[in-house]
Amino acid sequence: MKSLFSRLLLSASVIVFILIVAVWQWFQFSQDFSRNQVQQSLHQELALHMAHINPLLSQGITSDAALKEAFHDFMLLGPSFEIYTLDIQGNVIAYDANQEKIKRPQVSTLPIEAFIEGGELPIKGMDPRSLDSNKIFSAAHLQDAAGKITGYLYVIIGGEDFDMWQSLVSEHQAPRIWGGMLIGSSIFALLLFALLARYLTAPLSRLEQDLRLVETQKLADGLSLSHDYRGSIEIRQLSLHIKRLLNEISEQHKAINRQQQARHDFMLHLSHDLKTPLTSLQGYIDTWLLLPANERSSDLIQVAANSGKYIQQLLSQMLELAALENGQITPDFKETKLSLLLEQLKQYFAPRANTQKVQLDFEVDQNLAIITDPQILMRVLSNLVDNAIRYTPTGGIISIKLSAANSSPKDRGHQGIWLSISDNGSGMHKHELQALQQMRNKPSFKRDDILPQLGVGLAIVRQLLGLLECNIDIDSTPGEGSCFQIELQKV
Repeated sequence: MKSLFSRLLLSASVIVFILIVAVWQWFQFSQDFSRNQVQQSLHQELALHMAHINPLLSQGITSDAALKEAFHDFMLLGPSFEIYTLDIQGNVIAYDANQEKIKRPQVSTLPIEAFIEGGELPIKGMDPRSLDSNKIFSAAHLQDAAGKITGYLYVIIGGEDFDMWQSLVSEHQAPRIWGGMLIGSSIFALLLFALLARYLTAPLSRLEQDLRLVETQKLADGLSLSHDYRGSIEIRQLSLHIKRLLNEISEQHKAINRQQQARHDFMLHLSHDLKTPLTSLQGYIDTWLLLPANERSSDLIQVAANSGKYIQQLLSQMLELAALENGQITPDFKETKLSLLLEQLKQYFAPRANTQKVQLDFEVDQNLAIITDPQILMRVLSNLVDNAIRYTPTGGIISIKLSAANSSPKDRGHQGIWLSISDNGSGMHKHELQALQQMRNKPSFKRDDILPQLGVGLAIVRQLLGLLECNIDIDSTPGEGSCFQIELQKV
């Protein structure tokens, strides 16, 4: 019973059987109603005629002793009729049966009066021989010579003997009727099921065939269903959901491929960044070892040490980038004095800038406060200044100051300001600028959105700015320098 076929068959059979039983019951009720109406209409004046033709009844006599002979004559009507005389209150006075058969010594006169007054048929009255059944009847007033009503002549149509014979016939015919109903309902259920199965399961079969064809499709070319489905709304919704899922799978596969390619390119770029200082480190150490002891210079060791520091810096940046990708860094926005951040930044880079004879020019309002995460912003500025010092020649200038920008600030309930970090170094090539320019369009962090062309430092800048929800503008010309403008939120 777990298959769709068996469930449809069982449901159709039960529904059809219940429907046939309900129709049969309604037919029986309608048939009984019509038969009672016809019989009561045909015998509507039976009691009235009997009261007129019998001398005792026509005189209004209702006593049992006086009517014994009259009831004997009325027995010629057959066992389908039961005759009673009632007094004004409905008490049974005389009857054509043994006394032990009378279960109700009194019947209600309301339906009798409704019948005599010409009410709508069929009208059922109480059966004196049963405590719980009502039957159709014929009735008439009994009046004495003065015209006074002394009681009723009450004739039950379809008496006890009639019910007994009808019950015997019904019991004999019941197996045929129910057997015929069962066979008929089974045949009808099978036909109905065949039609329903063909109509309802055709879209499901087509969908199942299309899903098999999906297995033969190449994921790289995209997955899709080859048909539209016009069945029930559930089938249409199911096909739409499957199409949406297949499209999402295709898009995710493309995104994974892009991510893998980006990571591959990133690793190639990173291996080049590591190879250069590592080769320098190994070369200077080998040179120092090959020289005679009296000719060995500390300058060689210093250059090797600088290369080792650069390698250490790259490894630290790799760990930081991995932490960003894993979502381990979350911003903590607070009110921060921008001048304090720049002062710390200048103290940190001053020795290195003096060594390379590069001037640091950091000028902002001492009272200017912004809303940001100071540690993350400090990391962004450190990476930008570090790159600027690396690519700025001797005598160059690196400046950080407030500036105006054309881009509209983001609305976070604060006024936006722009911080400019500029240098007059070697600048950036076109492909690097295009890659970094994506920060304006995609400030939020995505795992599959790495910029291998920029190196680890600028890739970290991009991710950190995404966490801070900061806009950025970049302007760079090869041989002339670069300018980064970052939007900050003023208190």
